[in-house]
Amino acid sequence: DNASVQANTVMLAPKVGGYVVKVNFTEGMHVKKGTVLVELDDRDYKNNLNQLSAERLGLEAARRDAERNFGRISNLYKSEAVSQQQYDQTLANVSGVRARYDAVSAQIAQSELNLSNTKIVAPVDGVVARKSVEIGQLAAPGVPLLGFVGSAERWVVANFKETDLSSLKIGSKVDVKVDAIGGREFHGEIESMNSATGATFALLPPDNATGNFTKVVQRIPVRIKLPNLTPADIELLKAGLSAEVKVHKR
Repeated sequence: DNASVQANTVMLAPKVGGYVVKVNFTEGMHVKKGTVLVELDDRDYKNNLNQLSAERLGLEAARRDAERNFGRISNLYKSEAVSQQQYDQTLANVSGVRARYDAVSAQIAQSELNLSNTKIVAPVDGVVARKSVEIGQLAAPGVPLLGFVGSAERWVVANFKETDLSSLKIGSKVDVKVDAIGGREFHGEIESMNSATGATFALLPPDNATGNFTKVVQRIPVRIKLPNLTPADIELLKAGLSAEVKVHKR
């Protein structure tokens, strides 16, 4: 009975900072992939992009002039009509202009990316499970604004005692009952068994070398896939719900 329903869950956070100007969802809302959920003030990012674009236009004209001049000097250099010093100066000039143009182009690409990141979108079809954002809030990069649950699949993770492992096999059929859904039984199969106990990756794993060892039966997380779920089933199977599983022994 140590089992729970699992889903693809993620906390969505902005990659750039700014004031929130629009919140296009309510908690519990179903959304499609690509739906814009939160919009940040993008005026600073647009201004920066416009400035860089104008700078690149000027550099583009300068690059064309420098390349034409370099072509002319190269031809004269081949006929020994100009000195090595003049040729080297012209080459250095055209190389410098090209480098500045490439640098500004890279800044424009980053600026365009920053501008696009002022909108937080749904990564997949799913449900907004938690809302931690309001209009006017100053959003910081990497700080979550909402919790999101994908609607593509559900599975169960059951923590079996280590003494039960000998009777578990990959592919074994499993019956699943969810406490919150009375009168329903879901059918699945064992998809994988973890290579470590649940305590191994705990925040404070047990240290058995201290001399205070007390033997405790360990538990191994086992993933049980639930195929052929309908959208209505996925709606019922909320992430985190408690479940009971019964494995059919082969």
